[in-house]
Amino acid sequence: MKIGLIAMSGVRACDQELLALGLTLPGFVERSKTIASLPSLGLLTLAGLTPDRHEVVYLDVQDIDGVRIDWPSFDLVAISTFTAQAPEAYELADRCRAAGTRVVMGGLHVTCLPQEALEHSDAVVVGEGELCWPDVLVDAEYDELKPIYRSKPREFDLADAPMPAYHLLDMDKYNRITVQTSRGCPWKCEFCASSILLTPKYKQKPIDKVLAEIDRVYELWPRPFIEFADDNSFVDRRYWKRLLPLLAKRRIKWFTETDISVGEDDELLTLMRQAGCAEVLIGLESPGVEGLTGLELKSDWKRKRRGDYLRLVHNIQAHGIRVNGCFVLGLDGQTTDIFDRVYDFAKELELYDVQVTLMTPFPGTPLYERLRRMGRLLEEKAWHKCTLFDLTFEPTHMTADELVGGFHDLVVRLYSDEATAWRRDLFKRKYRRATNGLVEGIKESA
Repeated sequence: MKIGLIAMSGVRACDQELLALGLTLPGFVERSKTIASLPSLGLLTLAGLTPDRHEVVYLDVQDIDGVRIDWPSFDLVAISTFTAQAPEAYELADRCRAAGTRVVMGGLHVTCLPQEALEHSDAVVVGEGELCWPDVLVDAEYDELKPIYRSKPREFDLADAPMPAYHLLDMDKYNRITVQTSRGCPWKCEFCASSILLTPKYKQKPIDKVLAEIDRVYELWPRPFIEFADDNSFVDRRYWKRLLPLLAKRRIKWFTETDISVGEDDELLTLMRQAGCAEVLIGLESPGVEGLTGLELKSDWKRKRRGDYLRLVHNIQAHGIRVNGCFVLGLDGQTTDIFDRVYDFAKELELYDVQVTLMTPFPGTPLYERLRRMGRLLEEKAWHKCTLFDLTFEPTHMTADELVGGFHDLVVRLYSDEATAWRRDLFKRKYRRATNGLVEGIKESA
């Protein structure tokens, strides 16, 4: 069969005023554009599971109106989408089926809403795709596709993970490539729409497999920048203390997401920097405890750690590792003073990067169900507005207009040329010694 693997990509936002601001404030969309340009590791993994007798084509689609593909030449098209791109993914799937091509859809959004996706596809994959894809291929070959393929109650063991088909990518199109070391997160935040919706527990990929994937990327891209596609990388610190010295020998630079506790472990931070860690993204969420109360389903972990934010962020950056601190606006309990407080707190923390988003109730999350029950959703099933930059709910302690207006004002202040330059220059001045130490660390580990 000829199989098309289609990744819906690109930045989405409906707020025209915010889009106009973004055009003059490059720092605001910097991280979002990076995310949008990442290849779909899930689809590349499925390609790695596909027998050689099949021909596989990988495509990133940012604008469905600009797609000019001979869909009838494909025997099967697999489409993976996030929630904000779901309406466009459905339209593309409808076009493929109208041309006589069978379509299977998957991803987090489809896992949460399989019946909705089935209205636009011949089959859907619910859960971890690695467990379902071999069955999909066999059934497609015999023209016996089932409507729904579910991974549960089975659970995928990352020790069985195939080599992602990185060779399908045009490396010139990407500024970083993703490698996964773990799946899941122990904190289970109410608003989180990540791999915790796919797997019931945190699990780790064997070190030799991670290194083999990095070596494969290195073969295709001489100076790679890796983004570890983990929800929370350093949960198992013993694992990373074994991995990092081996990673240091690869002479790569990399980025990942973690929680604030990484700042407690000086040994780990030193190993991270020597192994090429350039930046970590940390969900700080709110400068005050009122926004952190009830954030996690099992415990108020971030609320308990709020008093450590300043010390730990400074310690991470003292090791020459940049911190991208993330804040969520519109959390229950936040009032109109939250915008000044986020601005002042980001400055106090001396963050190299700051990411601000609106709280977004994604389908399948406890947050979505809670707000739906309370009648606080402004519009149900407004998936195209689940961008992190568009308001989809009624806040508690301010009006919707106050939240949106305050968000716009905060964006202007945070991402002005002056504020961005101050953050970047401060990091370079204060942490130059640690940054330069990376070179020596790499030399010693080589």
